[in-house]
Amino acid sequence: MTRDAMDATITMRDAKSNKFVTFQLAAEDYGIQVTNVKEIVGMLRITQIPGMPGFVRGVVNLRGKVIPVIDLRRRFDMEAKEYDVRTPIIVVELEDRQGTSLIGMVVDSVSEVLNIPEDDIEDPPSFGTDVDTSFMLGMAKTSQGVKSLLDIKRILAEEYLEVLDGLS
Repeated sequence: MTRDAMDATITMRDAKSNKFVTFQLAAEDYGIQVTNVKEIVGMLRITQIPGMPGFVRGVVNLRGKVIPVIDLRRRFDMEAKEYDVRTPIIVVELEDRQGTSLIGMVVDSVSEVLNIPEDDIEDPPSFGTDVDTSFMLGMAKTSQGVKSLLDIKRILAEEYLEVLDGLS
């Protein structure tokens, strides 16, 4: 088994044993491991930074700490949506080479925290070589429907993490 396959197996096993914060983007349901979530806040004033990738909205001042903010709709190439006072930012904590980083993710709405049993999580579907599903941990079957479980670190690929680290 390759190192990547071992990492994926460990990640999937960990995902299956954890709770997930669920949220919506464009009427679709997603989840991220609750262990990655630091807090959920309402929309804050975002200061734009020139020269950033299109999905990086800028930075916010969260209680004296400057953190980068990304828009998950834009990261997934979805149609942009206007923010309002009810637009949430999920603040996630990620480990990287330089330590721990906080990153804000703008989503449409936050639903709930779900404990999803291992038997209710399946591997991501295979769509062929044209569709990248590497950012997915799996698909969760719940009473409310299917939720895509995301690997937050893979959504923010290594090259983007380095850019975002420079902002905080």
